[in-house]
Amino acid sequence: MVKFDAYFVFTLFSVTLLLHGRISTALRTTTDESEEWGYVEVRPKAHMFWWLYRSPYRVEDPNKPWPIILWLQGGPGASGVGIGNFQEIGPLDADLNPRNSTWLRVADLLFVDNPVGTGFSYVEEVDLLVKTDEAAATDLTALLINIFNRDISLRKSPLYIVAESYGGKYAVTLGLSALEAIEAGQLKLKLGGVAIGDSWISPVDFVFSWGPLLKDVSRLDDSALRRAKRLAEKIHQQIADGQYFDATNTWSNLEDEISRSSNNVDFYNFLLDNGMDPVSSTAVVLSEKLEFRRYSRYLNSLRPTPDNGDGLDLHSFMNGPMRKKLKIIPNNITWGGQSSLVFNALQGDFMKPRIDEVDVLLAKGIQVTVYNGQLDVICATRGAEAWVQKLKWEGLRTFLSSGRTPLYCGAEDGTKGFLRSYKNLQFYWVLGAGHFVPVSQPCLALSMAANITQSPAHLAY
Repeated sequence: MVKFDAYFVFTLFSVTLLLHGRISTALRTTTDESEEWGYVEVRPKAHMFWWLYRSPYRVEDPNKPWPIILWLQGGPGASGVGIGNFQEIGPLDADLNPRNSTWLRVADLLFVDNPVGTGFSYVEEVDLLVKTDEAAATDLTALLINIFNRDISLRKSPLYIVAESYGGKYAVTLGLSALEAIEAGQLKLKLGGVAIGDSWISPVDFVFSWGPLLKDVSRLDDSALRRAKRLAEKIHQQIADGQYFDATNTWSNLEDEISRSSNNVDFYNFLLDNGMDPVSSTAVVLSEKLEFRRYSRYLNSLRPTPDNGDGLDLHSFMNGPMRKKLKIIPNNITWGGQSSLVFNALQGDFMKPRIDEVDVLLAKGIQVTVYNGQLDVICATRGAEAWVQKLKWEGLRTFLSSGRTPLYCGAEDGTKGFLRSYKNLQFYWVLGAGHFVPVSQPCLALSMAANITQSPAHLAY
């Protein structure tokens, strides 16, 4: 049975705030004010859900302010409030057991169901779903304006945008949108940096990486490698011609080809078959609709085995115990109910690169961190290395020629990763990790989060 203790005791304060034309209603907080959540109407009839955790490990240091991490999930259409929180870095897992490696040890955490239509976020009309990364960034900026401009205590902490998978595209576009709002005096916060993990920044570089990587690890033969290369070249040409919808369809065809040829390799950990990962669903019936199949390949890789005390998978957990806790979810809204539509709405932007946005962030002096799991396929490390080499940033040559520092973690034996750093660019190679680095290597991921945010926390492993 799911049990609740004082951690889940809450109090309601009805608030209606009008800030920059945006409305926030029905905010809730726990009695100890360690948690707060609510909706922001980022556009008329477009409602974004957020959940803030204040860290019980907070350390006051005049030289190092306590940071806030904004976590952005991928998909598109995957829930940061559900997946990032309960399966990756939040204080509790989906069994409601404490997570020793929670990133609350080094920062406050802000989870968001982004874009609208994801998780508990929703739109009242389907044509209000975002169709571009820039539109998603505009909505997120409206959310930040609402949350930070009303809370002086939050503004004392630098905000670090940390993203996973497709969330990396949101992160870099949000970074620029937030900077613009800060410079215009509309958003009151300090942007500390942007970190993008196993992120879909340059789709063409990733699709070209799949075949050679899987051939090297014996999941493809020469014939399959040639077929994969032909489809990757077709995608490259479609992107060059601005045919982004067609490129998305061909990308899906390439995934299907690789699945057949590799005997169903897990796109998020090449050592496994699809469905073998402990955070994967054991039995999922996928829709035949193309947009849902594409969305499901990501989301299903994150679903836990159906055993969290009450035998609930994440979908049931969020729509059961969590819905009861939160109290403000509209009766007609189901967690994840609009998520496949989110993916479909972004088809035209899905294959667009965001390398230029990374370049602008670097040129503006913003700290940018790239981290990648060694075993990932969908956003393979060799693809990430390829797009980094395309940067026009003035420090790139020195960065690429710099040595790497080996990384270890606590009392654990062996090398856990490598770090290369120069000026405001960092790259982490995380060994033994698939697409979901905090799940595969929680110790190193926590140490990395502390370093990225320059947290004053005192970690003890």
